[in-house]
Amino acid sequence: MIRLLLALVLAATAATATGASAQPLLDWTEEEVRSIGRHGPWPPPPVRDPSNRVSGTPSGILLGEHLFNEPRLSGNGKMSCATCHQAGRDWSDGLARAQGVVELDRRTPSLWNVGYSHWFGWDGAGDSLWAQSIRPLLDAREMNGGTERVGTLLRNDRALACGYEKAFGRKPGNDDELLLVDTAKALAAFQATFVSPRTPFDDFRDALLAGDRGAAARYPMSAQRGLRLFIGNASCNACHFGPRFTNGEFGDIGIPFFVRPGEVDSGRLGGLTRLAESPFSLLGKFNDDATGENARRTRHVRRLHTNFGEFRVPGLRQVGRGGPYMHNGSVATLEDVVKHYSEVNPDRLHSDGVPLVRPLALSPDQSADLVAFLRSLDADVPPRPAAPPLCP
Repeated sequence: MIRLLLALVLAATAATATGASAQPLLDWTEEEVRSIGRHGPWPPPPVRDPSNRVSGTPSGILLGEHLFNEPRLSGNGKMSCATCHQAGRDWSDGLARAQGVVELDRRTPSLWNVGYSHWFGWDGAGDSLWAQSIRPLLDAREMNGGTERVGTLLRNDRALACGYEKAFGRKPGNDDELLLVDTAKALAAFQATFVSPRTPFDDFRDALLAGDRGAAARYPMSAQRGLRLFIGNASCNACHFGPRFTNGEFGDIGIPFFVRPGEVDSGRLGGLTRLAESPFSLLGKFNDDATGENARRTRHVRRLHTNFGEFRVPGLRQVGRGGPYMHNGSVATLEDVVKHYSEVNPDRLHSDGVPLVRPLALSPDQSADLVAFLRSLDADVPPRPAAPPLCP
């Protein structure tokens, strides 16, 4: 009898310990599972830009990596793309506002997964990644390099000239504008390789779809509750949907437009004006896609007054590692981001636009759960190895 009682006690103790170590799993509906499934799989297949002849090519990517880290592209010879887009800071700089030759009005965006986008920059003034890469090279407030400086560097630097010839199949000639565009295309080829790693959310999503309850139950309960809010009552996935957690478009979320007294940032409205004026858009002569099919979106986009104050909807992968937040770096922490959406003032939304957000009025526990979910979209990134030489 004593042995039987001891066995029952040991069994009960083991069962209690097992139960304590096992994570519970929410009772997900079929509709919720389908919604969660649409946020994957991850990573997606590699992307190739038909407007960029060196997109996806090893020689183009290697040349782009060297150029990305090349300070001689800047006017003062001290600033490269990597100055603001730092690998160790998730391809941003951790500053509220970017610092070029002067402090800028917008935050340096992360470049994670940028190759999958179809509009570029906070205002969408670029319709290709290579066109967007030209802007900081020329902007007097940023790198202040200039077209002639780029061409001279490619012609006179033996390693870069060799890398250029390998990538483009010709020596760098005397057409400085063409060399500027080709530099940007190599930069774009390199940036398109910045694909963020898999995250705890991805493991949960895959296990849930596979019906593996044991594996799915390893996902923390707080993150599960936050995910349910994200796809449910909070409707965050109305804009942040798909594997990259963004629709790739623009919206007004109640962030003030004023940059300084008497000056505003018009956002998408101004971006569309710059796009229409750019000689480097997909409608121009530098588009490598002879069919012109990839220019359809640019051809049909319309500049509307409702675009005033709209800014790009960023992807949320690595979001917990990428603060400060919003286009102007005005929100310091992820907790503050959730607070903004919980308490957003509808009067701050542009009156002519269709409201994308509403005050969520989250409780403290709900806010904490939503933050826990967002942090489950983060993953550690191993250090990048040094780039091999262009021409050994």
